[in-house]
Order: sequence, then structure tokens, then C-alpha cells
Amino acid sequence: IGNGMYGAVIIDPPDLLPVAREYVLVQSELYLGPDGEPGDLAKMQAERPDAVVFNGYADQYAHRPLTARAGERIRVWLLDAGPNRDSSFHVVGAQFDTVYREGRWENRPSGAGGAQVLPLSPAGGGFAELVFPAPGHYPFVTHAM
Repeated sequence: IGNGMYGAVIIDPPDLLPVAREYVLVQSELYLGPDGEPGDLAKMQAERPDAVVFNGYADQYAHRPLTARAGERIRVWLLDAGPNRDSSFHVVGAQFDTVYREGRWENRPSGAGGAQVLPLSPAGGGFAELVFPAPGHYPFVTHAM
């Protein structure tokens, strides 16, 4: 796992409603070793990652953002591949009206309130849904730094 042997499998809950756009993000930590060598085991054991990334590349979405239009319902599936750090997935400037985590609903669009984060432990997964109220830039982050 610490060298990238992981992937996401999506199993839709029963009666899941369609959305305008759907994305899959896998959060992981990079513990880089020497060029061409496996990850650095000492860094892994000390929980000192060189980077915490989405889909294997640092800062890729700063350069090529995911797209959406104001008013569209967006679903973001997230897997915390770890191997060590928890994830608190957050979209800056937005709120999730739907949160599904580890096989159970935590928030539904018809319910009151919303959520700021989708919290996951390593190997955990789920999704969050949101509707952006206006055009703009809405960066997503994890609070695993």
C-alpha cells in the first residue's frame, strides 16, 4: 500500500439517484525513496510523507481543475488509501448536503443541515454531494497535512 498498490471499487447504494457529474478521488501519502527504489520504510513508520495527494499526483488539480456548473449536482467519491493518515475531505466555499460513508447515510439532500467534511480513516470510502451556488473556483483539500 505504501508503494501504490491500491485502487477504488465503487458500489452504488440501492436507489442512488443520478447526478450531473461524478468524480472519483483516491487520497494517498507518498513516502519517496531513492529514484527507482521502493518507498522509504523509515518515513512510513514515522508518518513523515513527502506529499499527501489525490489520484497519485501532487497539485494536479490546481493546474487542471475538475469542472462543474453552478446549479449542477456533483458527486465526489473518495477513498482514503492511506496508508497512515486520516482524511477530512473538504471543498472550500461549499457545503455537502449528502454524505455517505462506510456503507451508511450520514446526510441526505432532503434532511436538515449539511456537512463541511467527509471524514475517513485509511481504507475507508464514501461520497459527498453538493451543488455549487455560483460560478467560481472551489478548491478541495484534505486536512491531512
